[in-house]
Amino acid sequence: MSILLEIKNITVRYEQALALERIDLIVPEKGLTAMIGPNGAGKTTLLRVISRLKNPSAGSIIFKGLSLLQYGPNQLAKMGIAHCPEGRRPFKEMTVLDNLLTGGYILPRSKIRDQLKLVLELFPILNLRKKQIGGTLSGGEQQMLALGRALMIDPNLLLLDEPSLGLAPMVIDELETHIGRIMESGVSVLMAEQNIDLIRLAHTVNILEHGNSIFSGSVTEIMQNINLAKTYLGM
Repeated sequence: MSILLEIKNITVRYEQALALERIDLIVPEKGLTAMIGPNGAGKTTLLRVISRLKNPSAGSIIFKGLSLLQYGPNQLAKMGIAHCPEGRRPFKEMTVLDNLLTGGYILPRSKIRDQLKLVLELFPILNLRKKQIGGTLSGGEQQMLALGRALMIDPNLLLLDEPSLGLAPMVIDELETHIGRIMESGVSVLMAEQNIDLIRLAHTVNILEHGNSIFSGSVTEIMQNINLAKTYLGM
């Protein structure tokens, strides 16, 4: 297994509170790695550390052989890291097309058209809605727009924070299909999520609890452990 992202001993404090303690995590070059755990477990904090929105107190983050801690958040897109945060957050007064073009701001003009074509093929609903104002889309369509906008930089690594939050089951099924296609395109995904249908896509699942990593293994291994399956998957 080739490693794309390696997190070692990451510790994060918010003033005196310990948010993450000595977290280790590996993201391979292909596939989906999931993080699960209750609210406040540290999943969002870890994604923010990776995308350089939060500085760790200790530890290292190596991406394609480079230490991310020496870079600022504005440099990560050029390195191939896209962050799709919780809450979708479209530019509400802009059209779908303009939202997508804004996402591809780092690309040379000659490549933007090709990447836009790939994104619209991946999300046909965005092609149908490309002249519509982003703020008028449904919740599911806004999530597709958020994913599409993140993919406009042609990333190697996509960070996803709770993509199913607030979506209807039917929309989550569609989202599952889209995330599967993103993986098939060769983009590695690190996802914080609670929905079992999306977690099933993961090659490795990491369980966080109170800022600590308490398990790392496959979905099957979690399901075979009655306590883990009941506590973290609601089964």
